[in-house]
This record gives sequence, C-alpha cells and structure tokens, in this order.
Amino acid sequence: MPLIHPRMEQKLFNFLKEELKKLGCMVSIVNGMPDHVHCLFGINAQKSITDIMKQIKGSSSHFVNSNNLIPEKFIWQRGFGVFGVSHSAVDNVYHYIRNQKQHHQKRSFEKEYIKFMELHGFEDVKLDDE
Repeated sequence: MPLIHPRMEQKLFNFLKEELKKLGCMVSIVNGMPDHVHCLFGINAQKSITDIMKQIKGSSSHFVNSNNLIPEKFIWQRGFGVFGVSHSAVDNVYHYIRNQKQHHQKRSFEKEYIKFMELHGFEDVKLDDE
C-alpha cells in the first residue's frame, strides 16, 4: 500500500540509513516510492541479511508509528527482495535508486519486478496481492 507519504519519506529514508550503519553496513543510498523502498548497501559479514532486514523493518515501523509520521498504522509487508550487485554495477544501481520517481513514471514497480524476475529465470512470479 502507498503509505510512504512525501511529507515523511526523507525522515524514513534517513532513519533506514542510520539503522543500517548501526548494524555495520556501508550505506550508499536509500530511496523509494510510496509503496516500496530500495537500499543499496554493503552487508556486514558478521550478520545475515535476514537479521539485518528484520532489524530495519521492525525498528523503522516502530519509528514511523511512535512519531505519528502518518495517520495509518505502518507495517512492512512480509518478506523482502535482496539482490547482489557486482562492484562494476554499483554506479548503475545507485543512479537507478536515486531516480526512482522518474523511472516509475514509465513503468510500475510491479511490472518491472515481474519482468526482472522472469529475465533472471524465476518462473510464475506473483506479488502478494495477486
């Protein structure tokens, strides 16, 4: 659901950056849309990606709700997507994340995600609400 309102998105993105840094991750960029967020970061080898995602999702939900950043109750969807990025592709991924709003004027997140997954060999990809 599009719960990340423009008036609160920078507060949320900054919070996510700080939480990732606290977990020992090197953060390049956090940006997103009303219904999703992209984070480009180097993972802390001492932590699993599941532990990192659990921590930032839980703490950021608490941050949004305890600061009343939106009138609705904020909670992330179940699950998450994680993709490894080679060093040679970091700049392209950084620019893609930085330009989310312009990019998604041309193609919705849902269509893009399904096309990406199909391109990389994942069949019958469906989003939770399908």
